[in-house]
Amino acid sequence: LFLLGGIVAGCRGAWPARAYPRGSAHPHLAMILNAIWVAFILVGFVVAVVKLLQGDVAIFTKVLTGLFDTAKTGFDISLGLVGVMSLWLGIMKVGEQAGMIDLFARAMNPLFRRLFPEIPPKHPAGGSIVMNFSANMLGLDNAATPLGLKAMRELQELNPVKDVASNPMFMFLVLNTAGITLIPTSVIAIRQTMAVEQGLVGFNAADIFLPTLIGTFISFVAGLVAVAWVQKIKLLQWPLLLFFGGFAGAMGLLYLGLRGLPPAQMAQTIGLLGSGVIFGVIVLFVAAGAWRRVNCYEAFVEGAKEGFGVAIQIVPYLIAILVAISVFRTTGCMDYLVGGIGAVVVALGMNADFVPTLPVGLMKTLSGSGARGLMVDVMKTFGVDSFQGRLAAIIQGSTETTFYVLAVYFGSVNIRKTRYALTCGLFADFVGLVGAILVGYAFYH
Repeated sequence: LFLLGGIVAGCRGAWPARAYPRGSAHPHLAMILNAIWVAFILVGFVVAVVKLLQGDVAIFTKVLTGLFDTAKTGFDISLGLVGVMSLWLGIMKVGEQAGMIDLFARAMNPLFRRLFPEIPPKHPAGGSIVMNFSANMLGLDNAATPLGLKAMRELQELNPVKDVASNPMFMFLVLNTAGITLIPTSVIAIRQTMAVEQGLVGFNAADIFLPTLIGTFISFVAGLVAVAWVQKIKLLQWPLLLFFGGFAGAMGLLYLGLRGLPPAQMAQTIGLLGSGVIFGVIVLFVAAGAWRRVNCYEAFVEGAKEGFGVAIQIVPYLIAILVAISVFRTTGCMDYLVGGIGAVVVALGMNADFVPTLPVGLMKTLSGSGARGLMVDVMKTFGVDSFQGRLAAIIQGSTETTFYVLAVYFGSVNIRKTRYALTCGLFADFVGLVGAILVGYAFYH
């Protein structure tokens, strides 16, 4: 039925024909997302008609009620994001003017010099790449995208074949799709909003901080190994070993220290750690700003103004995917899909509690807003503090929108032949999804 819905959407040409830059992959991405969205609604309608013929006279009333409820939920969640995004972007602006983000980028420079050996020393592309990764790690998506596009333009200057992705482009985009995220700001904000809606008192939305960090690290390593194998880059170099060894060692020690705790106490301890780290970053940025005589208040206000626009911008995307998911779930299609996957998992002798979160990981490669809507749906269905709710948040925070990143970045410089970028990116996504599930079981199940 999914395939049928997608084919019907594709054959009818339901997406608008627009003039995109030559080489851009945007139309293909729009086609895939449109097919999924249309399939959710059309398949839901067909199943609803079948149920009506079987005697379920209330099915269309349920569907309509679900549509209105989820549209309201989407708006409420987006509104709840305004405060948190304004707070975080304000703090990041203080850190930026205090020079902390530039300092962080310089600290990462020795690592990236080894990963991009074909970029000449002191070439501006190297600095843009480091700044892009630094912004991504700190959750500054708005700053990361312009820096990434700038890096692609500079890499294109070094590219001998202008319509074929060069090795540095290849490495840059795969690591971008599998990059480490230190603080999953939007996921934490959505969890906090959902907790308030569900009447949870004293809920700590940052308790997914450590599992999400480990999940992104797994995805990052998978993408790096895949590209290094293709490009024959030696990974046994001291900056790389120091970075990965230190990170893995720290995460291993933390897990060993938490392993013996009951699940509830472990979640509380992780939440305390996450809250401490995030607040520590805030204090560090403000202290650095005061030391360098930055007007921290004005810098915060300037950054916070951007937070309102960012939060409001996602309203139509979130509502669009939520209403389609509502039709799909209310008519029972989501239960059939998850139940079918769960039956296969159980037949293989595995625990199937993770199965309801799989659509989040599968959608994330295509659309961040689509995956966000599926995550919200899981939290509404099972509870934001449930195993499934936490696992959906970890998956959302530790995987990336591979198709979107490749489309935007390659399209910006008219790259037509992307070589193995998509294959390596999807490999990193798959390993990251499996890793996130295993991490979720290790910490919360």
